[in-house]
Amino acid sequence: MSDPGLSPPQSGPRATADRPAARTRNSTSTSTHATGTEAVGRTRPALPGPPAVPVRTAGVVPADVPGPGTGTGTTRDIASALERILRGPSGLGTTSLHPARRRNPPTPPSPAQAAEGEPVPGLHHHPVPEPDPARVAEVGRRIKAWAVDEVQAFPPEWEDQFDGFSVGRYMVACHPDAPTVDHLMIATRLMVAENAVDDCYCEDHGGSPVGLGSRLLLAHTALDPLHTTKEYEPAWTESLRSDAPRRAYRSAMEYFLRRATPSQADRFRHDMARLHLGYLAEAAWAETDHVPEVWEYLAMRQFNNFRPCPTITDTVGGYEMPADLHAQPAVQRVIALAGNATTIVNDLYSYTKELAAPGRHLNLPVVIAEREGMSDRDAYLKAVEVHNDLMHDFEAESAALAAACPFPSVLRFLRGVAVWVDGNHYWHRTNTYRYSLPDFW
Repeated sequence: MSDPGLSPPQSGPRATADRPAARTRNSTSTSTHATGTEAVGRTRPALPGPPAVPVRTAGVVPADVPGPGTGTGTTRDIASALERILRGPSGLGTTSLHPARRRNPPTPPSPAQAAEGEPVPGLHHHPVPEPDPARVAEVGRRIKAWAVDEVQAFPPEWEDQFDGFSVGRYMVACHPDAPTVDHLMIATRLMVAENAVDDCYCEDHGGSPVGLGSRLLLAHTALDPLHTTKEYEPAWTESLRSDAPRRAYRSAMEYFLRRATPSQADRFRHDMARLHLGYLAEAAWAETDHVPEVWEYLAMRQFNNFRPCPTITDTVGGYEMPADLHAQPAVQRVIALAGNATTIVNDLYSYTKELAAPGRHLNLPVVIAEREGMSDRDAYLKAVEVHNDLMHDFEAESAALAAACPFPSVLRFLRGVAVWVDGNHYWHRTNTYRYSLPDFW
């Protein structure tokens, strides 16, 4: 199985020097991320050393974990820590923590592979090796059988859209350290179930903001079960079979619970509640035809985002990030930044798809254009910068946390989140069935 290892940040194939000068960022550091002669994103000075927050977990020596927005050393220390995250844990006794390990980092995709969809020019990202084709095919076969035969997640006329989603390639790229295909299927079923809820309740296939709160609440009981009286429990149980989203949620959660610990399950339910809260905020804006301020939109996107997906990376990997470590503010900040950055990736790649759909779809470029009085092109390019800022912060915070709290499970979890971020970008870039870039360059 392929191991993503450490790879350099990349930009798109076309230059981005034609961005408006008004958005050029100053920096006190001369260090840059670059590929060839083109710098990617912004430069960043060394992070200051902050007061430490002690963290304890059973059976290990306490470590100092930095608080949100802080670092623990020089730029060189942070770069070294980031490399260690992406490489994974090493040393005696850690082989079993990394079943996908290879001695050498992978080579970037070949030109023929990279030709399948161009990245957004100037977008800070990391290339990943092509996902294992045998696993992609097997996950694709199993997930379609589950969606069609077990939960009837979509009618026959949606089959081409289901196939075009390429969910097998998506999940294999995001979870290369999954020990088995069964582990991969945990994430794959949940991904399909979440998309069924989004499409049928909120978006393309009959979704509406009207009455969304009630539908989401009842669907959430498939994840966080209702504890009621014997008289009313049968009616609730029957309701879980009443539509495709609830059937999918219930079944995917049952499979997840077979592998997850109680704390992992509770963590996932919490993140799904965050997701549903974000859906409701967006629906409220749609009902009142309100365009939020940019900061308001970003607040909504911190909830309506991909967070439930990378947060289960340890379950899919067959291990557990201890609950007391996972709850640390520094860990929560890393996970939040990862979810925010990957969601802006979706805004950027789905931009033309959403423009072609009926009605007005809010995404970051649209909100920036409306609220900051920019052209569509300039707003899109600024959204790229917002993504890059989030990515740089995610990487810096991950590196600082790895340096301060180098427990094997923490390092592996951070690596899993970073790989999920890279795999998410890979899927958006290569899914030309769904996405195409605007002609802004």
